[in-house]
Amino acid sequence: MKLWHCAGARSLRPLWTLEELGLEYELEVLAFPPRLMQPDYLEVNSLGTVPFFVDGSTEMTESTGICQYLVDRYENHGLGLPPEDPDYGAYLNWLHHSDATLTFPQTIVMRYYFLEQDASKRVVADDYAKWFRARLRRVNERVEQHDYLVADRFTIADIAVGYALFLGSVLHLDKYYKPATAAYLERLMARPAFQRANAIGEALALPDVV
Repeated sequence: MKLWHCAGARSLRPLWTLEELGLEYELEVLAFPPRLMQPDYLEVNSLGTVPFFVDGSTEMTESTGICQYLVDRYENHGLGLPPEDPDYGAYLNWLHHSDATLTFPQTIVMRYYFLEQDASKRVVADDYAKWFRARLRRVNERVEQHDYLVADRFTIADIAVGYALFLGSVLHLDKYYKPATAAYLERLMARPAFQRANAIGEALALPDVV
């Protein structure tokens, strides 16, 4: 298996999963954003995005999808849930919620607060920062009552949502986290597999303009 990765990017999700599972893999670390910093990467992944993942003839570009592929295809050590599990629906919902609801608005915030500092577009970033804050409601409700999102144990649902919360901290949006959500993120970031994955590459460091 091979994963193309930028520090702090969504590729951290599958890298963290690989570390949790103890699987052997090859890693290619790129500068962010790779399509600009390393244009020849477009020959590997025409989208120019990370992650890019290959396993034999399988090629994947979606971070949460790669996590699900890994736990479904290989020994998952309890990180995945089978369809017959009572929490399977919630598990799938959190996996999709992590990107469609949480990470998506963050990409707009990153672009217009930090990458393209155009004052005329600041209002767009402000709106999406508010969107992200509002969409934390379900996470807050869940972790106020539970240590993890599903099945009373750590799963890739926590990796998927945990990454969104971690990215929120990089974007300085964590000032809006409720205590239970902040404590949940701290628990996830204390995991050795997260710390190993997050230590690879030069960490994103962004000024606090939010």
